[in-house]
Amino acid sequence: MKTKLIAFAISLLFVVGACVAQSDKEVQDVVRQRVEVDKVNQSIAVAFIDENGTRFFSAGKMSAAADAKNTDENTVFEIGSITKVFTGILLAEAIKRGEVELDGPISKYLPNTVKTPTRNGKEITLLDLTTHTSGLPSLPTNFKPANNDNPYADYTVQQMYDFLSGYTLTRDIGATYSYSNLGVGLLGHILALRAGMSYEDLVRKRILDPLGMKDTTIVLSPAMRARTAQGFTADGDPTSLWDLPTFAGAGAIRSTAKDMAKFISANMHLTKTDLAGVIDVSHKPQRDASAKMKVALGWHILAGSTGDIIWHNGGTGGFRTFAGFSPSLKRGIVVLSNSSVSVDDIAFHSFDPQVPLVKSRASISVDAKLLDEYLGTYELAPNVTIIVTRDGDRTFAELTGQPRFRIYAETPNKFFLRVVDAQVTFNRGTDGKIESLTLHQGGDKIARKVK
Repeated sequence: MKTKLIAFAISLLFVVGACVAQSDKEVQDVVRQRVEVDKVNQSIAVAFIDENGTRFFSAGKMSAAADAKNTDENTVFEIGSITKVFTGILLAEAIKRGEVELDGPISKYLPNTVKTPTRNGKEITLLDLTTHTSGLPSLPTNFKPANNDNPYADYTVQQMYDFLSGYTLTRDIGATYSYSNLGVGLLGHILALRAGMSYEDLVRKRILDPLGMKDTTIVLSPAMRARTAQGFTADGDPTSLWDLPTFAGAGAIRSTAKDMAKFISANMHLTKTDLAGVIDVSHKPQRDASAKMKVALGWHILAGSTGDIIWHNGGTGGFRTFAGFSPSLKRGIVVLSNSSVSVDDIAFHSFDPQVPLVKSRASISVDAKLLDEYLGTYELAPNVTIIVTRDGDRTFAELTGQPRFRIYAETPNKFFLRVVDAQVTFNRGTDGKIESLTLHQGGDKIARKVK
């Protein structure tokens, strides 16, 4: 894939400790710094929710056009994988209505023509799908987009059925957390089948309309499209909106900061709603995602010294988003950006100012002849390589099974990525030639140059 982040998805970088609430000025200053000073994100809209109500903060423009409008709480963004928590609430509601069972096998809810994968006599259940413990991969092996700028648009239900019928699980069901867009996309599809309507109609009827979220949708009306921000890659290039007809439940929703504030307020029980019971069910921890994080019905729950943070982030080709809240602090936040640069640090910093904000890195120009020395294939592990390429004055690194991302020179031999907190250092041997690179991401890993 091009420079598109295919996994809309989750990463955990912070542990929350004792905290003091940020002032409104501090929140606005953080947003302005990121957009207007560091120029890392094209624009950002924030909703801050607590017992005193909701406050909105924003900076930047909806697009790079000279006459672009300012981004605000009514600007429409793709929320990506935050859609998964809507699917989790729909699951809790479907269980309440008797349409499905949490431990019901997926074979029970799919057409008889679909042969669902099993392992050691065990079947995948709806609980396995929503908690990313199904053993299914992040994406199906027959996922081959015709258009890399809108990669999910042409993937069909029949293709998903064909994949399931032919796939052999490589992990035990229910044993290991492994984030899967396929799994939650399949869950959304099953819930829509059981309800007898499309996923969009289902989420509108059972969540959006009851919560008064009139500016949240999948298919944009002309009026909403006019208020939709242009998405940008981490390199600042404009990119397309994403359409996910088959995987709608994994990442298809578009919304505004104002509407998402309503959603978080309902989850914090600051707004009275008949959905309160199923919302509570969706918050209940189900399985471990890591030593410090559990997964509920879609939501991820991070344990900290001041209590849990219930959250999810999202990302599509040109958007990064976050929605979460702390029940103990009685504080929630929504952060929406139309750039594919993470905003998670802004959100976690709002819960605990001791959590550092990601520092902006300045890039330098490097001579083309030096860049050419870095090009090649580096072996990180058996069958896992990093391929370094160049397109004009742009240098890229591509890890096996991942998209190609641009890397920026910080020094003549040390580069950084903007889409994730990672750096690459190119190393010379005693003969003066490039012999390896070091990947700095959660530790240092050396990859030997093999060609």
